[in-house]
Amino acid sequence: MSPAPRHGRARYDVIVVGAGLSGSLIAKEFGDKGRRVLVLEAGTGTSGSRPGHLDAVDTFYAAPAKVPNSPYRPNAAAPSPDVLDLTGLPSGGYRAGGYFLQRGPLPYGTDYLRARGGTALHWLGLTPRMHPEDFRTRRAYGYGRDWPIGYDDLEPHYRAAERALGVAGDAAEQADAIGLPFPAGYVYPMRAIPRSYVDDVFAARLDGAAVREAPGAPATTLRVVGTPHARNGTPDPRYDGGRGYRPVGAVGLPNYGERCVGNASCVPICPVQAKYTPLKTQAAWDRRRVRLVTQAVVSRVLADGTGRVLGVEYLEYEDPAVPAPTTRTAEADVVVLAAHAVENAKLLLLSRLGNHSDQVGRNLMDHPVLLGWGLLNHPVGPFRGPASTSGLECFRTGPARRSRSPFRVEISNWGWGWPAGSPASDVARLLGIGADSAQPRGKGLFGARLRAGLGREIGRQVSVQFLLEQEAEESNRVTLDPRRPDRLGIPRPVITYDLSDRVKRGMAAAKAVSGQLFQLLGADDRTAYGPGPLSPGWFRFEGREFSFNGAGHGGGTHVMGNARGTSVVDSWQRCWDHPNLYAVGCGSMPSMGTSNPSLTMAALALRSSEQIHRDLTAAHRPASVRPQEGRP
Repeated sequence: MSPAPRHGRARYDVIVVGAGLSGSLIAKEFGDKGRRVLVLEAGTGTSGSRPGHLDAVDTFYAAPAKVPNSPYRPNAAAPSPDVLDLTGLPSGGYRAGGYFLQRGPLPYGTDYLRARGGTALHWLGLTPRMHPEDFRTRRAYGYGRDWPIGYDDLEPHYRAAERALGVAGDAAEQADAIGLPFPAGYVYPMRAIPRSYVDDVFAARLDGAAVREAPGAPATTLRVVGTPHARNGTPDPRYDGGRGYRPVGAVGLPNYGERCVGNASCVPICPVQAKYTPLKTQAAWDRRRVRLVTQAVVSRVLADGTGRVLGVEYLEYEDPAVPAPTTRTAEADVVVLAAHAVENAKLLLLSRLGNHSDQVGRNLMDHPVLLGWGLLNHPVGPFRGPASTSGLECFRTGPARRSRSPFRVEISNWGWGWPAGSPASDVARLLGIGADSAQPRGKGLFGARLRAGLGREIGRQVSVQFLLEQEAEESNRVTLDPRRPDRLGIPRPVITYDLSDRVKRGMAAAKAVSGQLFQLLGADDRTAYGPGPLSPGWFRFEGREFSFNGAGHGGGTHVMGNARGTSVVDSWQRCWDHPNLYAVGCGSMPSMGTSNPSLTMAALALRSSEQIHRDLTAAHRPASVRPQEGRP
C-alpha cells in the first residue's frame, strides 16, 4: 500500500524525525518489513540529487573557510550550529553567535547539520568500535555512568552496522592491538584503507618506543594501528562466509560510485562519494513504503493523557530564505526521534515529554580535542587521502582512567589544516597578508620564490589529535529560551557547558605525550596555546595553558539506563514514560569512551529496530476471544 498524497491525512506505522544516519537506517528496516514509514526532515533535500551534490562541492571549493558545514547552504528555517559561530576573546573567554545560545564557562564547539543526510554528510567516516570497558566505567573505575547493556549485547549489531555502512578495516589488527572481541574468523566488509606515508613515518619512529604521561608514571608502549573507515575500498572476498561484499550505492553514480581516491576533503565532502553517507541507505529505501518529507520541522510530539504518543505536529515551509510555514500533523503507532542529541532533547522539552527523571537535556557530552603540531626534518606528503588513516590506541584503556580521562590519538594526514588553517594560511603568510604574515606588507613572496617557500614547510607538517572521553555530568545540558526563538518561532537551544577536572587532567597527560611523540619523531614541536579569535576553547589549568576544540560528537542528552527515575530511555532507546516513543542516537549513550561514536550509534539504531518491530507486531496482533465459562 502506498502512503497518502503529500498533503493528505494518513496514519503510519512509524514516524521517523530526522533523515540522518539513525533515521535512515531505521526507515530502511521498516520499509523492508512492509511497514508504512514517514520520515520528516527539517532541512532541505537538495543533497539527495546529483546536481545538489555538485552544487555542494562547488560551494565548498568557493568557501574561504573550509569548515564542516561549508558545502551546505545556510537555511534560515532550520539553522545549524557552526564552528564559526564561536570567537575567542583577546584575554580569554569567548563570544558566541549563531543558532546556539551559549551560557557555559567554556564553549560547546560541536556543530551538526540539519539537511537530508544530516551530520553524516560531513563526518570524517571513521568507525572504530567502543572498547568493552567503556560500557562500565562506574563499576570499573568509579566515575561516569554505566550502560544497561554491555559490549556483548551490542556486538552482533556492530557487525550489522559494519555491513550497512560498508566498513573497511583489519579486524585481526583491531583484536590484537586494542583487545576488541570479534567472532572467530570475522573480517570487515572491505579490506583496510591503505596506510598513508605519514603513518609509515610515525610507525617507523614510534612502534615499540615508550612514553610516560608524567615523571614516575608507568611507561606506555606505542604502536601505530589502522582505523576502520566507512568508505569504499577493496571489497574483501572472505566477507560473509566467502560470499563477499558489494558496496552500497552512491547518489547519482552508477553501481556504487568510486573507491576512495584520496581527495583530502572527507570533512566536509567527498567529491566522488566514496565515503558512506545516509543518502546511500536512502537510495535503497522501498519507495512504496517509505515517504520522505523535507523542509518539515517537527515542533511537537503529540501524546494523550495516558502517556501514549499519537503522532507529531510539524511546520512545512516552501522557501528556506523566507519561511512561511504551514502547520500539519501526522499520526503513527510509533514515533522515533532521530534528529540529533541536541535536537532530540529540544523536541522532548518542547513537548514536555519523557522527563520524569529530570534528565532530558542533561549529560551533554562531546570528545574535547587537544591538538599538537610539529615540523619534521623531511617531507612526508601531507594533504593526501582521508584526514586520518591510523592512530595510537594505547591510551584508551587501563587503570589511569581512575584519575584522568582516557584519550585516543588520531594521526593526521592533513598537516596543520586543523590547528593552523594550512595550506591557505601558509600562502597568506608568505604573501604578506594578515596579522601573522612572515613578510612585511607589500614584500611578500611570489612565483618561484613563493612555491619554494611553501615547499620547504608545508610538506613537512605533521599533527596529532587527542580525542578525550568526557563523562556524563548533569550540569552540562541543553535547555530552551522562549524569548529567543528561531525564524519559525521555535525556542532555540541554550547550551551550558564546561570541562571537568578529570577531562583537564586528561588534557595535561595528552600534552605531555604529545611533546614526547614529537621528540621521538625528530620533529620541531610548534604547538602553542593562547587566547585569541581562533581559540574560543582556551583556558588555564594548574598554571598551564590549553585550548580545545569540539569533535562534532554530541551525545548524552537523553541517556539510557536501568531505571525510570535516573534515565530517559531504556536499553532499547524507548522512553520510559511513553511506550511508543523512541529517542535514538548518541543522545542515548551514557558514555562515549574515546571512539568516534557513529558506528555505535548505527548499531544502537539497528538494535532498537528489533524492539520497535516487536512493539508493532504486538500492537497489530488480533485479539484472542475466549468463550465465557459455562457457555459454548
